[in-house]
Amino acid sequence: RDVNYGWLIRSMHANGASFFFICIYAHIGRGLYYGSYLYKETWNIGVVLLLLVMMTAFVGYVLPWGQMSFWG
Repeated sequence: RDVNYGWLIRSMHANGASFFFICIYAHIGRGLYYGSYLYKETWNIGVVLLLLVMMTAFVGYVLPWGQMSFWG
């Protein structure tokens, strides 16, 4: 399929997804540094959000139905 500037959209999407996970890990590191994990509500919300992000990443990985999706 030929789409105008499809390569640009694909690379922006891939780099944006990588940047999103870098931001997630930086956020977790900041929370560990400042001791935010001591608050139970913060911990619970963080775990729920992490699980949602992991589920979304898995679905995005499996959705294309390619060979990598089959083994994922």
